[in-house]
Amino acid sequence: MNARGAPRSDILEYMSDRNFRDVGGTPGGLGSFLIGLILACVGGYLLTNQVMVTSSYWSFYGANTFGITLLPLLVGVAMLFWNGRSMLGWLFTLAGGLFILAGVIANLHIYFAPTSLFNTIVMLVMLVGGLTLIARALRAA
Repeated sequence: MNARGAPRSDILEYMSDRNFRDVGGTPGGLGSFLIGLILACVGGYLLTNQVMVTSSYWSFYGANTFGITLLPLLVGVAMLFWNGRSMLGWLFTLAGGLFILAGVIANLHIYFAPTSLFNTIVMLVMLVGGLTLIARALRAA
């Protein structure tokens, strides 16, 4: 029993024979975990650094539709200026904001910038190898 009268948890007894280096219940897994974390972070950074994101002309389900997607937002804002507690006004405002956000996301173009095969292999090996070391360190013994 603890100070509040609740039964004591068995987790403290389970953790009494554990060491700081025992990551995920694996004896000595801290080194593998840290090396894997560093490898995964560097590989992920290098890989995402090669990805280019651009945008194009606004076209949300058709050409020249930005004005149409702006209408629900404008109507909702007008309704909220008229009555700040209008549920319909909040609905139009949120829907208009979501339409605009969806249009921005729909117009993004993502591509992998040209790089050498060696650099690509190094990036992918670092990322996958790091994630594998992390998984191995966290695996229960």
